[in-house]
Amino acid sequence: MMKVLRGEDMTQQTQSLRCMIGTEDAVLHGDLTLPESPCGLVIFAHGGGRKSPRNRYVAEVLNEHGLATLLADLLTAEEEAEDAVTRRLRFDIPLLAGRLETMVAWARGQANTAPLPVGLFGAGTGAAAALVAAARQADAVRAVVSRGGRPDLAMEFLPLVKAPALLIVGERDTEALALNRRALEKLGDASRLDIVPRATHLFEEPGALENAAKISAMWFLTQLADERQENAATL
Repeated sequence: MMKVLRGEDMTQQTQSLRCMIGTEDAVLHGDLTLPESPCGLVIFAHGGGRKSPRNRYVAEVLNEHGLATLLADLLTAEEEAEDAVTRRLRFDIPLLAGRLETMVAWARGQANTAPLPVGLFGAGTGAAAALVAAARQADAVRAVVSRGGRPDLAMEFLPLVKAPALLIVGERDTEALALNRRALEKLGDASRLDIVPRATHLFEEPGALENAAKISAMWFLTQLADERQENAATL
């Protein structure tokens, strides 16, 4: 089941659509935002899904830079309730990656997103899911950003990631910084580690999340806009 439930014009330039995306074992809900003439689509991977205020903020920054975004819940309401107690499903990388891959396939099958090159944005364990999905769908995923992510949970897949990956880590998040440095060694030469000064794991310091969001926007613009121009040149 891959269908758009409702569309609504939020402004003259931006369209917001609420979506239902069917997987083998669940129906996931998502918010698709389409600026006027987007140069790419960024799909978010995070256990908190649409409710994450940090994800929503980053998505708004990407929209302002002309990028379409798809914020979706990788877990159902029942699964979220279970995970709130057990914290198990947020670490089920195969489950999260599989559902993210379904979202990529869904986007490639929709008329308004099919022409757009796809990037993935992951935070926390969602970053591992994004990297696994990028490795498995190398022909579809053109760029990845990990913010405060756990790429170490996808270590065996990292050499298979063809898309340029940007790893963003807070300067004061020392444990994650060490894990991301090791992960970078497994990624290709086009990948990069960016350290946000004075930031901790959740980027709660003044200006830290804004900094990370702008870095992400520039990365996706560079990678996805170039990809779309190459595709247009071949038509």
